[in-house]
Amino acid sequence: MKQFVKLTVAPLAALIFLAACGNNNPVTKEQDSTSQHETIAPSPAIVQLKDDKLHAVYQHYVLLSAALVKGDVKAARLAGNAIETGASEITGGEAIGAGAAKITATADIATQRIAFSALSNDFISLAKKSGLSSGQLYVDFCPMAMNDKGAYWLSSDKAIQNPYFGDQMLTCGEVKETIQ
Repeated sequence: MKQFVKLTVAPLAALIFLAACGNNNPVTKEQDSTSQHETIAPSPAIVQLKDDKLHAVYQHYVLLSAALVKGDVKAARLAGNAIETGASEITGGEAIGAGAAKITATADIATQRIAFSALSNDFISLAKKSGLSSGQLYVDFCPMAMNDKGAYWLSSDKAIQNPYFGDQMLTCGEVKETIQ
């Protein structure tokens, strides 16, 4: 049984990653592994980073952020794994890959959220460097995250969905900057 799982999970994860790398469309129900009634809503304006490889990784960053909002450790680990793999293809993506590896390596949501903070800081830097072909990204900030030190994250929507506290304080935070 273990061998069957190993033989099916690894190719399936690779297939999902490869499909996402060539996909410049927002997340759809077919790509979302959550229930039929639950979707991750992209912003009305489609966000497209100029760096195609970074854009492919951004799609998984969106899934990671949504998983942390929901407190879904398993989905966060899957998204972290995809980010780690994709980051190896990005110039300067080593720090993102390292942060994603920490998320993948733990089953503790609090530890995942701490790693997400560092990963987000690095991703924000790369997104600013890349620039956007279309849409807007928002640099959001929660002053209460990380024991009141505060933490940033990227969003394609002005509405705050706090990945650091999830349901506990879903709308805690504010937009600090817009990347265009």
